[in-house]
Amino acid sequence: MVFKSDKSTMGNFGNGNQSPDKLNRIVEGTNIEGDIKSESNIRIDGYVKGTVTTKGRLVLGSTGKIDGEITCKNADIEGKLNGVIQVNELLSLKSTAILHGEISTNKLSIEPGAIFSGNCKMGAVLKDLSSNEESHSEKDMISKEKTA
Repeated sequence: MVFKSDKSTMGNFGNGNQSPDKLNRIVEGTNIEGDIKSESNIRIDGYVKGTVTTKGRLVLGSTGKIDGEITCKNADIEGKLNGVIQVNELLSLKSTAILHGEISTNKLSIEPGAIFSGNCKMGAVLKDLSSNEESHSEKDMISKEKTA
């Protein structure tokens, strides 16, 4: 019964019963081409070409490489990423990380030695600071945001 689908033993990914403390792992030497969706945490030490989406934490190990897009809650990058990464909370680029592409995150931590080349959008509220023609109410809102 290894290949038979049994709904009682399969995870219920759609109804939120999967704990974010559970870990999926793609080990070194594994190559995947396609999309990966997970309700829980995932660690990638192999190679993925495609889209990785998780509601938990993504860890890209030092031997891991992703060519594509990542969407997750938190991420620790130690390996190589070529593409786009969207992180809802904290993105940590470790000292061995090499990232070429676009970052969109609320908070960013970069260790010395990490390599990042590309664009970065940060924070929940993005303001265009290049405009000198702000109204008085916009200036008040910005000062309130700084004190929050």
